[in-house]
Order: sequence, then C-alpha cells, then structure tokens
Amino acid sequence: MTKVYRVDILEEKLKQLATAVPGIQGTVIVSLEGFVVATYPPADGQGTSLQHPTSTPQVAAMAATLIALGEQTLTRLAQGEMERLMIEGEQGAMIVYPVNQNAALAVMVSKEAKIGLTLMAVARSAAFFADVLSGAD
Repeated sequence: MTKVYRVDILEEKLKQLATAVPGIQGTVIVSLEGFVVATYPPADGQGTSLQHPTSTPQVAAMAATLIALGEQTLTRLAQGEMERLMIEGEQGAMIVYPVNQNAALAVMVSKEAKIGLTLMAVARSAAFFADVLSGAD
C-alpha cells in the first residue's frame, strides 16, 4: 500500500489551482508563524526558486505578517473576522486567504488575471486545504 502524505495532497491541489486559473504565478500555504507548509511550483533543493518567488520563505513570512496586521486592524475597527487580504501592485497582486487558525493560502497573480475568477478559485481551494489540514478525509 502506498502512503500518501498530506504535503503531497496539498502540493497537488496547489498545482491544480495554479494550472487551472490563468494568471496565477505561484501558490504557497504558510503557517501563521511564517513557515512554508507547501508550495507550487515546488522549491529547488535550497528552498528557493528564482523564477517563482512564492516558494521562498520570505513570502511565507510576509504573508504571516500581513495576516497578523490585517486581523489587528479588523479587530480594532470592529469589522469581524478576516475573509481575505489582497495587495495590488503595478505588476500583479498577492491574495492571502486564511485556511484555519494555523495556516493561510497566499497566491501571487499577474496583472492580467481575472480577479473575480481567481478569488473564487482561491476561496474554494482554501476550504479544501482546511479539510486536509484538519485531518478530514
């Protein structure tokens, strides 16, 4: 019997997300402490990918920091729980969805991406990741 590890399931779903939605440049699941849980495209042997910056530990740390700041802001403004965070730049955007209390999904998208379709696909994927990380089959 072949063992299937959670990280393999996560990486396969990240791959499906990145290849199914035009404009997604990379995806990463991060712990709220700022560590990489799973990424697509996968990192090279040293934990980085020059062509795909989302596989770097710095992106995980930045996503965790953004989530913490977003949650503090929403709490102080009495706006409820964070549903998503999006930062847009001249070349593209970073979308961060909380997956559960311990992890989040960060997605880098190009400027040409259709944001509505991307947000819908990322939200669905985040729900899937929540199930996998909670141990649900």
